Amino acid sequence: MSRLQHLLELMCSVLIFAQLISGNNDDMEVLIELKGFLQVHNQINRGAYDGWLESEASPCNWQGVGCDTNGRVSSLDLSSSSISGPFFSNFSSLKSLIHLDLSDNSITGALPVDLNRCLGLKHLNLSYNLIGGVLNISSLTNLRTLDVSRNRFEGEISRNFLATCDELTILNVSSNNLRGNIIGLLDNCFQLEYVDLSLNRFTGQVTQGIASLIQFNAAENGLTGSIPLDMFPVGCKLQFLDLSGNHLFGNLPNSVSTCSSLRYLSLSENGFDGQIPPGIGVIPGLEKLILGSNNFAREMPFSLMNCSALKYLDISDNGFGGEVQGFFGKLESLTHLILHSNNYTDGIVSSGILRLPKLIMLDLSLNRFFGKLPTEVASMKSIKYLVLAENNFSGQIPLVYGQIAHLQVLDLSYNNLSGGIPADIGNCTSLLWLNLAANKLSAQIPPEIAGVGRDPSPTFARNQKDAAQLEIGTRKCLSVMRWIPLGYPGFNYVESEMSWKDCRSLEDRILKGYGIVTPPSVQPCIILGYVMFSGNLLSGQIPPIISAMGNFNLLLLDDNLLSGVLPSEISQMSLVALNVSRNIISGDIPSEIGQMVLLETLDLSFNNFSNELPSSLSQLYKLSKFNVSYNPLLSGNVPSTGQLSTFDEQSFLGNPLLSLHFTDHGPLLEPNNDELSREGTEKDPAKEETMVLIISFIVFFFATIAIREHDSFMYVYYTMKCRCASTKIYAEL
Repeated sequence: MSRLQHLLELMCSVLIFAQLISGNNDDMEVLIELKGFLQVHNQINRGAYDGWLESEASPCNWQGVGCDTNGRVSSLDLSSSSISGPFFSNFSSLKSLIHLDLSDNSITGALPVDLNRCLGLKHLNLSYNLIGGVLNISSLTNLRTLDVSRNRFEGEISRNFLATCDELTILNVSSNNLRGNIIGLLDNCFQLEYVDLSLNRFTGQVTQGIASLIQFNAAENGLTGSIPLDMFPVGCKLQFLDLSGNHLFGNLPNSVSTCSSLRYLSLSENGFDGQIPPGIGVIPGLEKLILGSNNFAREMPFSLMNCSALKYLDISDNGFGGEVQGFFGKLESLTHLILHSNNYTDGIVSSGILRLPKLIMLDLSLNRFFGKLPTEVASMKSIKYLVLAENNFSGQIPLVYGQIAHLQVLDLSYNNLSGGIPADIGNCTSLLWLNLAANKLSAQIPPEIAGVGRDPSPTFARNQKDAAQLEIGTRKCLSVMRWIPLGYPGFNYVESEMSWKDCRSLEDRILKGYGIVTPPSVQPCIILGYVMFSGNLLSGQIPPIISAMGNFNLLLLDDNLLSGVLPSEISQMSLVALNVSRNIISGDIPSEIGQMVLLETLDLSFNNFSNELPSSLSQLYKLSKFNVSYNPLLSGNVPSTGQLSTFDEQSFLGNPLLSLHFTDHGPLLEPNNDELSREGTEKDPAKEETMVLIISFIVFFFATIAIREHDSFMYVYYTMKCRCASTKIYAEL
């Protein structure tokens, strides 16, 4: 009997072992099928799956593959694997699969029916892809985490989508095109702790039951109505609440104080009014309070002074006027104070905000401040981000601004500042984002400016130690768009596509020194910083030493009175954009510019450049914007091959000596002048040269007067207008 029992046990063991081997082989066959599928749809860039060796006995050691104790594939991580094309439709054959991560790829199309057969899945991450269609995974009742954010799912989420979600703890469907009323949507999900519905088209009132969550994010939807008192009952567990960018209105109930664990509260871009509830002041751990773009009353509850952990306060765009409230200067824990888009006229110094010891970011832009810039800014030991743009400040930029050791962003644009650019600014070795555009700054660009941003590494290192993201606050990308040059490489997509999440990520990368990655092209590059002096009265030659600014990728000097030649040394900069248009720069276009292989934008229009276009410019294969219009002394032929041949006539207007002919593919050479003269269709070249010289003299004469009379904006305006008119007159001769 014992022998028979022993034999039966042995047979069972053999059968189980055989099943395990069979199951393991089945899994391996599925993964080999998956590898082939991905290779077919991804001919060039491939992830780690491309290195899976079919000769191995088991797939359990393959990168991205995890197995359970029985040797069955239980986990598959193909995140960030450069996958494009449709969704693989046989994951259900991996019978033990409980974790599937396909995030951060470019998977397209709709979800296959097969995914609903993966009944054992507990963790599914499809975020950051291009998957569209209806989100239907109602059969996956064992899911604990679901992340389908940053895709193209659309339509209304049906009630059976989460009908059986007893196990679900994390739900993220943000950044899609989902719609529908959210009331009752989460009623059957008793284990939920983290919910992100942001950046969709959900409607209705805020659903009850959010107080049982740890995190609830419904930002940038179409939610309406007011917040009832019972929304925050006793025992509220919320640590993160974001209802920004909706259509909520009325008073914020004081019952929010029951959420004693709250760390992050954002209600910006709604219609809340009345007093800021004093109950917020009894939330001991509150770190970030974002109330911008509402209609809150000007009086601040003094109970907020009890929030000793409060670091980030955004109360911008609430229509406050008069002096900056002295209350803000008493919040000594603040690191970020955002007061832009109000109607303040005074009180920057008297409020005490410049004495806040930990302040990193101060944004006072889009107000009505006037008078001189406050010199007290120089005493702010921690300030890194200073934005005073779009006010009515006048006078000179204080020399002491060059003493702000850790300054990274300085935006003084769109004011009435005059005088020269202080040479002391060159002492700001961490300053990589310098915007002085649209003022009345005059004189020459000081050579010392080359010292700006020469050694930002120590500041970057300190910022990188801060694990918390350096957020930018309200109104989507407004606070970013004010100090970045829209329409230039790296920023082209900001205005139309960037959400508040993108903005946070963008600014965090900037201040931590990771830069901005330009859209994928032949040679992607990282943009670290820019100099923007556009729209001033700067004169003289661009200093050749500017080439030492190796950490800058955009140099924007357009719409000034700069003269002399364009220094060839500028080619030593790693620029993706160079704009010196609307100046009076003369001489040859330096052939060395053809060595600037990263250039995507080159604008030399409305100057007095002369002689032939350098043939080296045709080597700039990344160039997507090019303009040499209205340089009437440019001559020769536009190359019929290379990068310059890809631009249409809009890039060459107002250059009568420049020979070109356009087709659908760009400019082609015209017949030479001798042939056209014999046909009686070309004017006398000698007469043209005489006219060119006369008009150039007129342009130079008026520009010289404008430089001498730079304090008069109207004089400069008419002078520049005259220059353009003379060019137009000559073009019509």
